[in-house]
Amino acid sequence: MNIKTSFIAMAAMLSMGVQAQTAQQVGMVKEQTGDKGLTLEDINFGGRNFHNMRVQNRWCTWWGNQLVRQDAEACFIVDKKSGKERRLFAINEVNQWAGPTKSRKVHSLYNAQFPYADKSIVVIREGHTIYTFDFKKKALLSERQIDGDILETCAASEAVAYLKDDNLYVQRGVKEWQLSADGSRNIVYGQSVHRDEFGIHKGTFWSPDGTRLAFYRMDQSMVTDYPQVNIPEINFNHPETESCIATAAPDKYPMTGETSHKVTVGVFDLNTGKTVYLKAGDPTDRYFTNIAWSADGSKVYMFELNRDQNDSRLTCYDAQTGEKSGELYRETDEKYVEPQNPIMFLPWDSSTFIMQSRCDGYNHLYLCSIGKHGSRMAGNTESVDIKPLTQGEWEVFEVVGFNARRKSVIITGNALSPIQKNVFMVDCVTGKRTLIDANGEGWHSAQISSDGQYLYDSYTTPDTPRNIAIINVDNGKKLDYFSAPDPWKGYRVPEYSCGTVKAADGTTDLYWRMVKPTGFDPAKKYPAIVYVYGGPHAHNVEASWHYGSRSWETYMADKGYLLYILDNRGSEHRGKAFEQVTFRQLGQEEMKDQMKGVEYLKSLPYVDGDKIGVHGWSFGGFMTISLMTNYPDVFKVGVAGGPVIDWHWYEVMYGERYMDTPQTNPEGYKKTSLLYKAKDLKGKLQIITGYNDPTVVPQHCLTFLKACIAAGTQPDFFAYPGEPHNMRGHQSTHLHERISQYFFDYLK
Repeated sequence: MNIKTSFIAMAAMLSMGVQAQTAQQVGMVKEQTGDKGLTLEDINFGGRNFHNMRVQNRWCTWWGNQLVRQDAEACFIVDKKSGKERRLFAINEVNQWAGPTKSRKVHSLYNAQFPYADKSIVVIREGHTIYTFDFKKKALLSERQIDGDILETCAASEAVAYLKDDNLYVQRGVKEWQLSADGSRNIVYGQSVHRDEFGIHKGTFWSPDGTRLAFYRMDQSMVTDYPQVNIPEINFNHPETESCIATAAPDKYPMTGETSHKVTVGVFDLNTGKTVYLKAGDPTDRYFTNIAWSADGSKVYMFELNRDQNDSRLTCYDAQTGEKSGELYRETDEKYVEPQNPIMFLPWDSSTFIMQSRCDGYNHLYLCSIGKHGSRMAGNTESVDIKPLTQGEWEVFEVVGFNARRKSVIITGNALSPIQKNVFMVDCVTGKRTLIDANGEGWHSAQISSDGQYLYDSYTTPDTPRNIAIINVDNGKKLDYFSAPDPWKGYRVPEYSCGTVKAADGTTDLYWRMVKPTGFDPAKKYPAIVYVYGGPHAHNVEASWHYGSRSWETYMADKGYLLYILDNRGSEHRGKAFEQVTFRQLGQEEMKDQMKGVEYLKSLPYVDGDKIGVHGWSFGGFMTISLMTNYPDVFKVGVAGGPVIDWHWYEVMYGERYMDTPQTNPEGYKKTSLLYKAKDLKGKLQIITGYNDPTVVPQHCLTFLKACIAAGTQPDFFAYPGEPHNMRGHQSTHLHERISQYFFDYLK
């Protein structure tokens, strides 16, 4: 499972000049003065006042090319020219249509969906019930009670895939099919497999017409159990009624170098009621990912990857027989290949699809035509012509949708700046790329109408909390639909700045964010805290509000600390070479880059070089302890959350991609293991974990404590019983209070 954290505009900002020999500031958001300081209850997720202090938003979806705003109490049609709203229906009306009862069946309209562009149909899920209404006729069309956990609905066939007692079912109308009978914690159906790696986030995939369902079956009976433990809840009113014995809650966890699970892909046909499994051969030590359908639903495509993750093949199967009908593309790499996205067929050409690949060093789109211009690969059953659609030293982030009339694809990417996310239209005939978002700056999230003519563009910039624009793609006209006020106006808010420093290689620019103490005085010296993540599939510095700053940084800045955050090599969105420099030695090059940032910090006259702390979570926890023990005379205080201690104990897919196996890379595993560094700990270190963490299992923290005991070093430790990798609800506020207090106590 990816260790992820969440988290300028170069062309739009003036350079602020060189601050130090190796660093340049490229943007700044000025400090705001106010009478009040922001508390963790105000700005930390889970805080009691958090809902009042977060940036406002407008939740919208498309009904064909009509924009609908979804609110808890009503849905509104948004006029795309004026931005004016007309109420479509309210929740009290929906509940009246649902039936003559005083009980409220539908509690919110935030998840209302409008699946048919030409019909006045709204579908609302409420728990295990799916309601379908005709809002023009003001009538309930159907109320479907699903006796299980809903996995995925299909508008085309009105079918539903769901789980009941670990088995997979499909229901359409009054008819129900049971697709499996051996489901259990060992045999898993219809759910995400391979521990959410390779872009996988679900386990069911409907064909375009909804008459076939592809699904995952994962046999993990051969995978070793990790012995998680559930600690009983305390009933403070009647503690005598509670069980006093903790219970076992084992978790299937395939560690690097150990036996992994086996995955197969089934296809269920609603018309025949039969299931076939794709004849992909022995699934041992193989990964099947990015499942996609042909336009007519007759074929299934997926990427097949070997366990070494250096050989990826795009394959095709007959959905009726399960027979393999071709290998369309093969990509190898001396380090690793990581397919993240399924192919997508062009709406106007069912023989041509778009594929994403980093084969040229950056994630780009490739236009692939089947059976038209001859094969690029010998032995293919189906000939495929492949040509690049986007190119350059930048990365495509996602495909937003298509504009069939213009024969174009809408994408997001960082072509304008490594730390921006902008929206572009790419002509699939000429390859011409056109910027189509609202301003060419900042960080944009887009939704496209079904015909591709209109773009809903929600964006933020370093000094803009959120703006939303509606854009006519055909003529470029823009409507400023919504502008969120600054929820922190009137409060003390620090200065946020962004710049670059050279990496340890001496040539690569790395981006940093700095949050200066509130009421900053350049004549003073301040303690500094380095917040770090550093791992793949994540970044911290971006051209969003306050340069992507976490609210905890603002809180600590108000307490007199300077916060510094650097995206080292190994993080995302900067190309394959930038990421793969860490291969087989996680943490080593990352530390070198982080220390270049620390050198810059210590060169600043207002930073107290004797009072530098470090904090991070997950991969950032690994980095925190790595920095504390490899540079013990630099970092005085550290707080490491959910840290990986030894990559032996991390899961197969992620761990082996970046480290290979312990059997083939023993030197790398030993070099990166923190067990051997426990003796080098000098500063104050607090380790925090969710005691039921299924991602970085507690064995990491506990074994490091054993190593520290043997070495005579003295870290502090705190655990959250019952919590997973990240603390939930108000416990997150408790967590950040604890993190903060540790720095208050020891970095002052």
